[in-house]
Amino acid sequence: MTKQPNTARAYAMLAFVMLFWAGNSIVGRAVRDDIPPFTLAFVRWAVALLILLPFAWADLRRDLPALRAGWKPVLLLGLVGVAGFNGFLYWGLGYTTATNGLLLQAAIPALVLGFNAIFFRDRAGPWQIAGVILSTAGVLLVIVRADLHVLAGLRLGYGDLLISCGVLAWACYTSLLRIRPAVRPFSFLVATFLIAALAMLPLSIGEAERIAAIDWRPGVVLAFAYVAIFPSVIAYFLFNSAVDAIGAARAGQTISLMPLFGAGLAAALLGEPLHSYHLVGMGLILAGILIAALLHRAPAAP
Repeated sequence: MTKQPNTARAYAMLAFVMLFWAGNSIVGRAVRDDIPPFTLAFVRWAVALLILLPFAWADLRRDLPALRAGWKPVLLLGLVGVAGFNGFLYWGLGYTTATNGLLLQAAIPALVLGFNAIFFRDRAGPWQIAGVILSTAGVLLVIVRADLHVLAGLRLGYGDLLISCGVLAWACYTSLLRIRPAVRPFSFLVATFLIAALAMLPLSIGEAERIAAIDWRPGVVLAFAYVAIFPSVIAYFLFNSAVDAIGAARAGQTISLMPLFGAGLAAALLGEPLHSYHLVGMGLILAGILIAALLHRAPAAP
């Protein structure tokens, strides 16, 4: 099998990942008054774990010795990238706007390059840096709607600080995926999802009063189902596989697609209009990703 088809397949998987994660942010914001944030995160990982176990049980039994030997990186990745990022995201969405949240998440590709340099002394090539800058410009164009007055009017507050913590956690997770033990994908997901569920459990218990007040209407149940299946089981499997195929830096850059997909979902589900700046932003984002993908070279030796 040649390298190019593997790369193309990895980017196709990442496109679905960003679509599902954009939907995750929309759902998290939509149910902020109905579901406490840590309860949403706990149920997400607990249900995702129950879905995965029947499919992963055989792999898990074979990989148990390797997971025990590599428990430190597994614990770190589970706490940082699964529990940490999503806990901060849901918590922050209760206090800030979706626009601010998207703007902050646009910093992830650059942060991944920074963490790669700090942890592994990777040197990003000029085309890789250019691709990140171009995609970030496209994200900013979509977020500010081609109007600098919108950017000037943005205000960062408590919720933005929480999402910033999540952004740092996700960039760190993406960079550190290379240190995970050599186990099968399902085994790694089960281990990290279990860690995330256990981390969220005591925080969810602290929300007991709000849990008792949940109105279990169909929309709330569907919200739980969506976050457990699409942005969890499916998206994490695809994302981790894509990082294996093309590396953390290029996989992390596709985070730039999330604001674009968020705008598309808002148009389809909420009736919000699409404008010409969405198309221009899409062009810049895709151009940046293509530059990093097609002109990528291995990093120079430290």
